[in-house]
Amino acid sequence: MDKKTIVIVGLGLIGGSLAIALRGFEDYEIVGVDVSEPTLRFAREHGVADWVTDDPEAVIPQADVTILALHPKGIVRYLEQFKDRFQPGSLVTDVCGVKTAVMEAAKCLPPEVDFIGCHPMAGTEFSGVEHAFGEMFRGAHLLLTPRPESTKEHLDFMARMADYLGCRDVCPTTPEAHDAMIAYTSQMMHIIAVSVCDDEKLFECRGFEGSSFRGCTRVAALDVGLWTQLFSMNRPALVEALDRLEANLQSYRQALADGDDQALAKKLTWSADRKRQMDLPGPDLLQ
Repeated sequence: MDKKTIVIVGLGLIGGSLAIALRGFEDYEIVGVDVSEPTLRFAREHGVADWVTDDPEAVIPQADVTILALHPKGIVRYLEQFKDRFQPGSLVTDVCGVKTAVMEAAKCLPPEVDFIGCHPMAGTEFSGVEHAFGEMFRGAHLLLTPRPESTKEHLDFMARMADYLGCRDVCPTTPEAHDAMIAYTSQMMHIIAVSVCDDEKLFECRGFEGSSFRGCTRVAALDVGLWTQLFSMNRPALVEALDRLEANLQSYRQALADGDDQALAKKLTWSADRKRQMDLPGPDLLQ
């Protein structure tokens, strides 16, 4: 490969959308890697990348940038498997929804290979390359967890890439802060959605769901393999978030069980006011 190349490993919803969105970015050639022949066939037929292959060994050693768009455990395995195959001086990044475990796994890379953790805050409830679309990242935050030794050249690259994707901004943070926030804002919401669908009354309500029910449970029809890994690999932060949720639910239950309308109204006022404050325009940076 004579041109500079970005290799995207995993052409699912996110990887496929990245490949589509990055076509024409600077002077990079976009190469997609996947093990699924139907995925590769679809990608070829629909121009998802400049070209695609099922042979990572043919492209990774010459890649200037490698983006791992696999399930979390797949990323960990890939880093270990190809640690000595990435091009010296190249950048390896990922798009995974957990960062502490991935950043720990990236320690296996040789010092001449840079790794910057990455998480575009975008997605849908669907999976697979057939649902990929290039506008997915427009207006999204791009969270980064660089290593102390990550180079300015590669950080600048990530910023230019984010701008080309149409991201709202780039937010550097720590893996721990990232995982705590995602546990609360994303993973806990998925737990709530699937828990609501566990209720024995679910099918009795079919056809009578309001928009609030549909909104709450939209993400419940999830990719089980992916979300099992996301939950389990972020276990400490997610358990802590669920403990707080349980305490808040219990306080509402107590007010209802006690018939204490004054306490209930006080709690509702407090919660509703906090939501209104949350929606006010203002600083939106992850510290």
